[in-house]
Amino acid sequence: MNDFDKKMMARALELARRGQGCVEPNPMVGCVLVSPSGEILGEGWHQKYGGHHAEVNALLDAKERGNSVEGATAYVTLEPCSHYGKTPPCALALREAKVARVAAAMRDPFPKVAGGGFRLLEEAGIAVSVGILEEEARKLNAPYLKLVLTQRPWVTAKWAMTLDGKIASRTGSSRWISSEESREFVHQTRARMDAILVGAGTVLADDPMLNARPENGTVHRQPLRVVADARLETPLGSRLVQTARELPVLLAVDADVPEEKTLPYRESGCGIFRFSEGSAVMGSRAKQMAELLDELGRRRLTNLLVEGGSAVLGALLDLQAIDEVNVFVAPKLCGGRNAFTPIGGLGLAQMEDAFQLVDAQTQVLGGDILLTGRLRSPDQTSRLGELDTNLRQA
Repeated sequence: MNDFDKKMMARALELARRGQGCVEPNPMVGCVLVSPSGEILGEGWHQKYGGHHAEVNALLDAKERGNSVEGATAYVTLEPCSHYGKTPPCALALREAKVARVAAAMRDPFPKVAGGGFRLLEEAGIAVSVGILEEEARKLNAPYLKLVLTQRPWVTAKWAMTLDGKIASRTGSSRWISSEESREFVHQTRARMDAILVGAGTVLADDPMLNARPENGTVHRQPLRVVADARLETPLGSRLVQTARELPVLLAVDADVPEEKTLPYRESGCGIFRFSEGSAVMGSRAKQMAELLDELGRRRLTNLLVEGGSAVLGALLDLQAIDEVNVFVAPKLCGGRNAFTPIGGLGLAQMEDAFQLVDAQTQVLGGDILLTGRLRSPDQTSRLGELDTNLRQA
């Protein structure tokens, strides 16, 4: 791996990011085709789910430019696929194009690929290099990797709070803590999510729509709106229920909620997911959140945005299931012994065990401070590493 390889892979990663919010549950992938003399012959990225993959788009771009790619190097951010899915294998397309070398950032742990793309290329006499900017590629596709390796979505926790850590006043008033600029950022974030989760308390207090309404930018799809509503308290007249036929809604309820109580919600277009018998007692909300994450994973949802309330966020933290945070801190003071705080649940006994953010970053939005970063517990890190190692050795 030399500096030129890194430069070309960095460009491929830049291209890959353009697919964010459009390609899930597929990974974001970019490809750059380069001649032996160092000339870029074609570029491409996976633009939308079900469409051409990055390698094919790069080959089409080269063709439009009038460039032959025979003998070229293909820089790809992820191992080319080797199976027939919604599109033919990319490894086969590269072989037929007679490229001389494929330089990939990382192996694809998806079971139908998992080294098969590289084998197909090597059997055709194409040189394969793996590991160029691998750490950067893993960060880019962390949600995809988590879905493949754990069958659960990537969880981003979002909340807005005052300087003294309150998400609502003692009376429950919360509009508006954050600035218009912060709220616009949230809508842009929602536009790239597969699902948004809140608790029933949030629905009762705010009657939210939970859809993406960015002022700038295109919404390629609206997220599934999910409510953790054990006792089925969401009002039938709420905006969520009233718009369920246009924008999907999933209500997660206890196993013992009577079926007749769910009927008007189903008739309004809402989906119903039932927690298992006894889940409210066995581990309380954390067990229910685990079941809900498993269900969302079965639906192949890659990115989940959790917007509250404190009970839901607390259950997810107790479960060690939060991967990333977006925290908006407003330059305001609220006070109040009984005012609401962001994260409830059981919590940790010792401060030395507190979870820390990785790659924490800050920016100012309309006077608010936005703090973002990734959070990973030791158990989750080792589990992901163990799964990936097993796949590499398989």
